[in-house]
Amino acid sequence: MPVDQHIAALLAMAQSSDLPPMYEGPPEAGRAQYLAMTTGLRGPEQIVPVASTEDITVPGAEGDLRARVYRPEGDGPFPTVIFFHGGGWVIGDLETHDNMARHICRDSAAVVVSVDYRLAPEHPFPAAADDAEVSARWIAANRARFGGDDRLGVAGDSAGGNLAAVVAQTLHAEGTPVTAQLLIYPAVDAAGEYASRVENAKGYFLEQPTMDWFYGHYAGAWEDTKDRRLAPLHANLTGQPPAVVVTAEFDPLRDEGEAYAEALRAAGVPVQLTRYDGLIHGFFDMGSLSPAALAAVEETCGKFRALLHG
Repeated sequence: MPVDQHIAALLAMAQSSDLPPMYEGPPEAGRAQYLAMTTGLRGPEQIVPVASTEDITVPGAEGDLRARVYRPEGDGPFPTVIFFHGGGWVIGDLETHDNMARHICRDSAAVVVSVDYRLAPEHPFPAAADDAEVSARWIAANRARFGGDDRLGVAGDSAGGNLAAVVAQTLHAEGTPVTAQLLIYPAVDAAGEYASRVENAKGYFLEQPTMDWFYGHYAGAWEDTKDRRLAPLHANLTGQPPAVVVTAEFDPLRDEGEAYAEALRAAGVPVQLTRYDGLIHGFFDMGSLSPAALAAVEETCGKFRALLHG
């Protein structure tokens, strides 16, 4: 099907702008551009309401990290979800993904702890993965202080989906049960070859040169492209937690996300995989612009809620 008409209008606007491509500039400019595209276009009426938020710090691999706790309306205890933002491991932060965390908190009825891990190129691979693992261990051990119970989830989009998958694997290997994982168009096979990377290489927000720019800053010097922290698809997936995996029709990452879902299934893991036709990479933060994107977000969070609450 064609690109959703509301998103098509957004893409046309972006293509007609005078802004240079992100991959032609330094990471600092890319971060500022991404922040302006997200929080800069979000009015107060578009902020998803939750009961409360709290800015805290959590341990990282080499020092404390900023984090934000989102609590839902109602009486707990609630499941606790550890959330990692996307942005190619180079851009993105708590602010760019504030509304996404709010959606998961409200629509999945869970306490969400969003972690602001270190970014490349200042902190190349495996810094983000190390921060994700260390922070997740601490959050899992301290979930009662956030109002959580024994139910634990991990979630993330794009590069954050990579980190969520890595954390699910790590916690399982260490004996910490994870109730469910939510992987939103995850990056799970860095060096893989997929038709969607060719079909959707240009014109759909996330473009192949940008992906190369991200990867070059994050892990360009790392020789093992099948290291499970870069490519969780290549890990042993037996015993992984039930998963909700979502992809978008016009997304370069579509096929590897679906390959990960199928690999989980082949390992005996319950998986709910949905490809949202007409949508693009980043649709999870486009609900205020596109009714189709909003419906996909609400449906996805509802599926995750069902897994978390059993």
